[in-house]
Amino acid sequence: MKFLDEAKVYIRSGDGGAGSVSFRREKFIEFGGPDGGDGGRGGDVWVEAVNGLNTLIDFRYQQHFKATIGMHGMGKNRAGAKGADVTLKVPVGTQIFEEDEETLICDLTQEGQRFRLAAGGNGGFGNAYFKSSVNQAPDWANPGLPGEEKTIWLRLKLIADAGLVGLPNAGKSTFLAAVSRARPKIANYPFTTLHPNLGVATIDGQEFILADIPGLIEGAHEGVGIGDRFLGHVERTRVLLHLVSAQEEKVGKAYKTVKHELEAYGNDITDKPEIVALSQIDVLDDETLKKKTRELARACGKTPFRISAITGSGMTEVLRALRDVIVEANAGTQEEKPAKAPKLRHRDMLVSDDDSDDGEQQG
Repeated sequence: MKFLDEAKVYIRSGDGGAGSVSFRREKFIEFGGPDGGDGGRGGDVWVEAVNGLNTLIDFRYQQHFKATIGMHGMGKNRAGAKGADVTLKVPVGTQIFEEDEETLICDLTQEGQRFRLAAGGNGGFGNAYFKSSVNQAPDWANPGLPGEEKTIWLRLKLIADAGLVGLPNAGKSTFLAAVSRARPKIANYPFTTLHPNLGVATIDGQEFILADIPGLIEGAHEGVGIGDRFLGHVERTRVLLHLVSAQEEKVGKAYKTVKHELEAYGNDITDKPEIVALSQIDVLDDETLKKKTRELARACGKTPFRISAITGSGMTEVLRALRDVIVEANAGTQEEKPAKAPKLRHRDMLVSDDDSDDGEQQG
């Protein structure tokens, strides 16, 4: 399955059905009067976050989603049926933007979360609605209101606990393959990884999700190389694991290059806890390893871990460090979580409590 993290989609909700103009005519009933029913409401367009998806590839093959119109009203005071809704099923972590790609409509971060993107048009009133003491035989009805239409952008940001960052060939994919069952492409040339990969790591019986993104190079925020478009996939992580290859001639410069690109990207990504590790140490002798460890420590201001995904050296320690940060961050989130809100009536979700359409005027 190909990976796609951005898609442009056209949506349109259904028009409301027209009201009916009808008069009751039955044998032995002298004054029948109007009995035209109301039109049905048009179908809505919803988006829902579902489990089991990690790409927007389905929206490459279908970009138009239209709900059906409401049925027209009929005689004998029969109201038209509501039009069928359309639901866009997207991966957890999908953001919905307006056509300008800047105005955020909703952010679906939990499985089952739903949001109404376009409301169907109200059905028109039938002529029975307009009957009064001074107008006992109205011969008109309202047409249904039109639905909404718009173009939206879907943008996926993967949900992971820890993110792997570094230059190309820093050993990120090798690390992911060593600690999880993920099987990313691994080769001895830059930009082997062309799209993000996810894996589940286990340490001391506890699991957490790792996200590996394509490597960053100098000027990535200006589009150099693959650019920084995949950094959105580590925005939601609790901690970053910054890998610096021991094969780099100047490990301090390599660290600062990636750090600069993260700062240029923004979105508070540099505010996340960061664990720094010197990777691929199995290629160095002891003296060179000590020298590069000191150089990297000066650059990042902390003692880096020293790891080798090939030999397994230092892997347990760095996984435990990641686990500890994630557990602490999750505990802080639980403490800050407000009391559970009362269940709300919802037409629109992420949800407001005044969205009931009861008594909404039709037509």
